[in-house]
Amino acid sequence: MRQHPELARRRAMVRAAALFAGASIASVVPDKVAHAQQPKASKSAMKYQDSPSGDKQCSTCLHFQAPSSCAIVEGAVAPQGYCIAWVKKA
Repeated sequence: MRQHPELARRRAMVRAAALFAGASIASVVPDKVAHAQQPKASKSAMKYQDSPSGDKQCSTCLHFQAPSSCAIVEGAVAPQGYCIAWVKKA
């Protein structure tokens, strides 16, 4: 028994869309995992200090994670600290 040509084409299109969606998801997941596993820099490498540099301090930095950590610098950081990776929060 032969299928109608439109049904065969529709089935092929559905399979192609599913394959594309699967490939898209598979390509995104490893990037997020790799990004999450990047090591943090040492305090000395980032020239971290426990005091602010003018109006620049950890608590106003984009990378600061309250109450006392940083997305870039390893270990505990003081909210009033400062390092060379400082970026103003938006």
